[in-house]
Amino acid sequence: MNAPQKGLVHYRVDELPFENSFAGLPASFYTRLQSTPVPAPYLVGASASAAALIGLDVTALSEQHAIDAFSGNRVLPGSEPLSAVYSGHQFGVWAGQLGDGRAILLGDVPAMDGSHPDRLELQIKGAGLTPYSRMGDGRAVLRSSIREFLCSEAMAALGIPTSRALCVTGSDMLVMRETPETSAIATRMAPTFIRFGSFEHWFYNDRKDELKILADYVIDRFYPALRATAQPYAALLTEVTRRTAELMAQWQAVGFMHGVMNTDNMSILGQTIDYGPFGFMEAFDAGHICNHSDHQGRYAYHMQPRIGQWNCFALGQALLPLIGEVDDVHVVLAIYKSAYENKFDQLMHAKLGLHSNLPEDGKLIEAMHELMQKTHVDFTLFFRRLAGLQVDNPAADEGIRDLFIDRPAFDAWAAQYRLRLRQENSDDAVRKAEMHTVNPKFVLRNYLAQIAIEKAQNKDFSEVARLLAVLERPFDEQPENESYAELPPDWANELEVSCSS
Repeated sequence: MNAPQKGLVHYRVDELPFENSFAGLPASFYTRLQSTPVPAPYLVGASASAAALIGLDVTALSEQHAIDAFSGNRVLPGSEPLSAVYSGHQFGVWAGQLGDGRAILLGDVPAMDGSHPDRLELQIKGAGLTPYSRMGDGRAVLRSSIREFLCSEAMAALGIPTSRALCVTGSDMLVMRETPETSAIATRMAPTFIRFGSFEHWFYNDRKDELKILADYVIDRFYPALRATAQPYAALLTEVTRRTAELMAQWQAVGFMHGVMNTDNMSILGQTIDYGPFGFMEAFDAGHICNHSDHQGRYAYHMQPRIGQWNCFALGQALLPLIGEVDDVHVVLAIYKSAYENKFDQLMHAKLGLHSNLPEDGKLIEAMHELMQKTHVDFTLFFRRLAGLQVDNPAADEGIRDLFIDRPAFDAWAAQYRLRLRQENSDDAVRKAEMHTVNPKFVLRNYLAQIAIEKAQNKDFSEVARLLAVLERPFDEQPENESYAELPPDWANELEVSCSS
């Protein structure tokens, strides 16, 4: 086969050119194993845009040999399946050895979009027991797999760094959670699934040689420019800290809540990974907890920025034997606060359609969040409809005022906002168009996912495909899909997500 040209489809599933970079690390980093087959697997959903990233035509994923491959029923040519070991802090408590309890890495293949790094790992999640399953069964259920599939692709469309989801396959094989549920396997992609906990594993086991091997692998493969710096390991911590801080700002700006920000769920590339119990903010509450298992609220919405920082400190401790001096680690970690604040401030100005940055803007933004908290306005609809505000025509505010029970409270803040817009001679039409490029109309609300899941549980996968198509264009008006942007129905208040999946 000729060398692939970026952007063109060249591969059938069995032709994917695996390189298995992670498998080149010492055997102590993983366990080679085969997945456990499931009976009669079928395709639940597939992402054309994710498939294009590795040169696949999405229609190929509906062929049975591809379904079998991504369900773990057969090994793709050139693949060297393995599960990685890592450790981590879970809900702030050291949990010791963890590892890929239900994920199997197939290997890495070329990325076709010209990105760096230029390869993507393929991993199947829910493909059976591994040595790291602990008390689990190594399986994933249909509902959680669909949620991860849809949210991975939704986040990518929002422009937020994330792992991608190639497809979901299902089987009628039952697994036990609170009740028996059908099983599923999600195929996800990322340049790497190495996480903070991968480094913690070697630090807490006093294995400096392996710690250095891992750090060198990450630098050489994903951060090669850092090799030329005076202190490459400190530079690695700097870059990961910056990326993590900016990722937290992006989450906050779109109202996304991860739900399980353990160190073993934090990507060394600053990407969103491991979608378990997550949610997008609806009625605004800074203290909202999206994970029903998070009884103490450690990962509530307003906690995410500081937990991101806490996790960076955990990574800094793990890298201390390589960096050498505690003071050097603290100097690096000190960049987190400014990196987060600068990114969040930039995003808030864009969401408000402000081109300049004035000293008093912080008060306007703070007052906005106080208004949102007091009134519990819908997060996504507030910012989307705010784009329609006209500087000299308060009578046109009806669309956004309808979101507020306390309309005078909105009017008072809107008056401040109008004054600020006048300071930079803001043009209503231009501002609206710009705000619509950063304030999504469509996000993955829990009730939308639930509707798709319930249909899928009855073997109707049409809503998974339709919802994916809507979420792939979150900033477009899509008048034909207006119902997907409406306030959630009352029954949605009863939905809960937890770590049980």
